[in-house]
Amino acid sequence: MDIILETSAVFFSALLSATLIPATSEAVLIATVLNGDTNIWILALIATFGNTAGAIINWAVGTFLSGLSKKSWFPMNKKIIVKAEDHFKKYGVWSLLFSWLPIIGDPLTLVAGYLKVPFWIFCVLVFLGKAARYFFIVQFFSGSSHS
Repeated sequence: MDIILETSAVFFSALLSATLIPATSEAVLIATVLNGDTNIWILALIATFGNTAGAIINWAVGTFLSGLSKKSWFPMNKKIIVKAEDHFKKYGVWSLLFSWLPIIGDPLTLVAGYLKVPFWIFCVLVFLGKAARYFFIVQFFSGSSHS
């Protein structure tokens, strides 16, 4: 497979899977690790950047929504917002290290934006958590066939 096609598929599947759009990047990454020609560590790094970019989109949406939450027409229930804020505050910004987790990770990044977690702290913690996941996946599925 062409390196541009491989890396683009990994990047964009990772980006989409980090947004609130249901998608999975692991399948694309694993298939590329097993069948592709691109260095597996480059693939892990590209997946990390793509997934972090998707999380940044969620953070931006959350930041935008926080400015609208005082409006009378705002569609989210205040009780749900308070509950999400309480959960996030209970575990703090360090919970962003777990933004890679299915089901809770994407909303976690949205809440971080809503609560105006500083962008650079958000990016560092999210990147580290997502990198750990993708580098583990690549190592696990590559075996000794790649270097």
